Amino acid sequence: MKPLKRYQYERYAILCKLAYPPTFDHTVYGFSRNGRHEITDRWGRTIIRVLWGEKKEVVVVFKGSQNLWDWLLNMACLPKRQGKSQNRYYIHWGYHFLLSQKSKRQSLYQAPTDLFESQHIELSQASDQPQFGDLSVYQHLEKVLHPLIAAGKKVSLTGHSSGGAMAILVADRLSAQHPEAIKRVVTFGQPAAGLRSFKRLYRLNHCTYRICCDLDIVTFLPPIPFMYWHVGKLLWLHEGRIYENSPTPYRLYKSLVSWLLRPVTYHYMRKYIRNKDFFDKH
Repeated sequence: MKPLKRYQYERYAILCKLAYPPTFDHTVYGFSRNGRHEITDRWGRTIIRVLWGEKKEVVVVFKGSQNLWDWLLNMACLPKRQGKSQNRYYIHWGYHFLLSQKSKRQSLYQAPTDLFESQHIELSQASDQPQFGDLSVYQHLEKVLHPLIAAGKKVSLTGHSSGGAMAILVADRLSAQHPEAIKRVVTFGQPAAGLRSFKRLYRLNHCTYRICCDLDIVTFLPPIPFMYWHVGKLLWLHEGRIYENSPTPYRLYKSLVSWLLRPVTYHYMRKYIRNKDFFDKH
């Protein structure tokens, strides 16, 4: 498994942060002017952004929880069955719902026509509601990605919070149809997306990175011990270090100890030295 480089981490982190504002200039980050497509939820809010440029990579950015309803879906952790017979597995019902809900409207952005026409696949215009109006969020995303994958582009998926869980589920589903199409999956503060059966059958552990920061309580959700399991490689950012694949009980224990001792650690000289830059601004 290749290590995640600093520039890659920063790029995905910035894109996840920019998933929340209603608008941003994607061309600043190396994407083509027309290399953007937005997918909305049942209320017409952008939930997924698909970005691409001249490079052979498409970046799919999933937005996390936006309101009280979205946060309640995090707690809707009844297992949802997927697959058949020996390949049967169970995922989080709430995140499955986010992907299976109807996409209310088409994006204001569309792909360059020459790209799609070269693959004999045409993306609908923004006003062409019938083509997209009856599709779920996942089906809408799939329809956008298929011609890009056919054009030779690799797909990277990233998301924050529940957006990270959706990225995991979409990556797994896409890899079943396009085994070589997924380049990388990077999530931030992601809750677990499936049961042990999902973990066992997940195909992309070799290119999935799960970033956790200190005592981020969302990363311990759903709060049912030994029921839901994370996938991929854990990179835990704690006390100025990166810990790899730390077991959940150890991470929880170390975080709580750090929190309890924090008033004492503020007395250490290294804390005073670290804050020396404040004097340049004084």
